[in-house]
Amino acid sequence: MSEYILEMRNITKTFPGVKALDNVNFKVKKGEVHCLVGENGAGKSTLMKVLSGVHPYGSYTGDIVQNGEIQNFKKIADSEIKGIVIIAQELALVPELTIYENIYFGHEIMEGHSINWNETIVRSKDILKKVGLDVDQSLKVKLLSVGKQQLVEIAKALSKNVSILILDEPTAALNEDDSENLLKLIKELSNQGITCIMISHKLKEVIAIADTVTVLRDGKTICSIDAKTQGLNESEIIKQMVGREIDNVFPKRENINIGDICFEVKNWSATDRELNREILHNININVRQGEIVGLQGLMGAGRTELALSLFGNTANYKITSGQLIFNGKSKHYKHPSEAIKDGFSYVTEDRKGNGLILIQDIKYNISIANLDELLQGFTINSNEEVNVAEIYKKDINIKCYSVEQKVGNLSGGNQQKVQLAKWMYTKPKILILDEPTRGIDVGAKYEIYTLMNKLVEQGMSIIMISSELNEILGMSDRLYVMSEGRITGELSKEEANETNVMKLALKT
Repeated sequence: MSEYILEMRNITKTFPGVKALDNVNFKVKKGEVHCLVGENGAGKSTLMKVLSGVHPYGSYTGDIVQNGEIQNFKKIADSEIKGIVIIAQELALVPELTIYENIYFGHEIMEGHSINWNETIVRSKDILKKVGLDVDQSLKVKLLSVGKQQLVEIAKALSKNVSILILDEPTAALNEDDSENLLKLIKELSNQGITCIMISHKLKEVIAIADTVTVLRDGKTICSIDAKTQGLNESEIIKQMVGREIDNVFPKRENINIGDICFEVKNWSATDRELNREILHNININVRQGEIVGLQGLMGAGRTELALSLFGNTANYKITSGQLIFNGKSKHYKHPSEAIKDGFSYVTEDRKGNGLILIQDIKYNISIANLDELLQGFTINSNEEVNVAEIYKKDINIKCYSVEQKVGNLSGGNQQKVQLAKWMYTKPKILILDEPTRGIDVGAKYEIYTLMNKLVEQGMSIIMISSELNEILGMSDRLYVMSEGRITGELSKEEANETNVMKLALKT
């Protein structure tokens, strides 16, 4: 009998204009943690969607072999019957339902024609113990943190008698503590005999948890690395992912020419309208021309709230005091459109929800924030719109077959590049980047870092918000640290290290 519980043989999957998977082979042993890595667009999620029946039998070529038997999954329910359960990056929970209702949603415990709620609650309680979630299971899921919602998703998978658990970027939206707890749980499930396949861009996590790593590149299998016999090395994994050496993850800036203060915030305080409480307290920061200023802090510190309140999001935030000085003039934006006209842009952390219109094409998404540039009378100059999109496609290396390709069909890294192109087209003088590399691979990160350096060399100023401490330390000329809605310290590049930043991040 084969030592592999699962084999995917010669899997090829084509979408209009692009071959997403090209003769991919993938083997997984029973009870191991098998990490699947590669650049955005390498085919990782597509391969797992083939395995789980999201892309049904007949829409691809090749074979899925589970326990020696060829499987032809026509829908997700078919793979779940065989114990294969996928947890997507965007959680599939119903916010208004309770925890126990979510755990058995879609496969309810029936008694005749009615749901047996008593049995549902009893079984849910046992499963929640297995995942280490000690909460009142009658709570609505919307009241839980993202980390706890992730545990509910795993509990839901366990309720389906899972034997192969697929996790797509499970820690992408989690803080460090929640990420660490989730990785421990994945290892515990593996020790209990559940095979775990994890897609991740966070190579430190991959090295910490993986028994085997398989690398995909451009829709092809590049290699599989056994952690026990070959060992896992971050540099080697990166080399296999991108097809070249990346000696320094953070590219050096060629010309550092930092000028005078061009953006200053004084005594800035704001109230969250929905919560009806002050969330920002007496903020003071400044930014110089041609400078990258990092904004660090733990989750909930108020970084995004600060960015949005400055950018004119008055629907959600009420400014109670303070002054914004931009290029020597006092400003108070009542709407983001006013900020954009002044040369102030904000790249949201939520590219799919707030940053892009996924059902529209690339050219539409790039031009949408600056349509005035394309007006010809009362209509849009469509030829110029295509020309603009083609320029950005080339300049920042958006990988697509056409600028008329739907943005929803692009990889995460290329979606992020489209979002950057959209705001670059507004020709900003100051740009806030909120989690600019979340959920994208090391190769795409390097390209975005290189682009950031290029922009500040041209005189733009950047405020970068990031939960990745190495990223902040690697890219910032100077940084501010926030805690509980306050600035707790300012650090020069020379002063900034992990210890000093964390001390300030934990300061109250």
